[in-house]
Amino acid sequence: MSIAGMSGDNSGSGQGGPPPAPPEGPCTCAQVRRAARGLTRDYDRALKPAGLKLTQYSVLANLVRAGGLTITELAERLAMDRTTLTRNLRPLERQGWIALAAGPDRRCRKVMATAKGRRRYEAALPLWREAERAFRSRMGEQEAAALHRLLGEALARP
Repeated sequence: MSIAGMSGDNSGSGQGGPPPAPPEGPCTCAQVRRAARGLTRDYDRALKPAGLKLTQYSVLANLVRAGGLTITELAERLAMDRTTLTRNLRPLERQGWIALAAGPDRRCRKVMATAKGRRRYEAALPLWREAERAFRSRMGEQEAAALHRLLGEALARP
């Protein structure tokens, strides 16, 4: 029951009229977030034998491919704020999969995958590929390609 309903007013507006009409169609943001949570669960499950979650795999993949990045560069690539990224880096550093070092100037730090981190990434890569293959198989190759295109377009717009 809504808070408005508890007071005897079912309108939600406090004026006794009918409740406001729901928006037309589903909320795009809610649908994308639900899909992302479901996909994340699938990929986390696939990566579990390598001891990684998708977020950790994504960090290692970006670092291995780039050969090291500043925290700001990595945050931008992952579309993550620096505070959240720093919190996500701590377990990777404790495991010895990444190392942080002074960057080009004192204000920034560079993050690099260690040899142990590169091995972990290489062990996880076939698992990630299988998760990606399974998604594309369920979705259909054309639909998956269209989804990638549409998401890319949405992210490119201001």
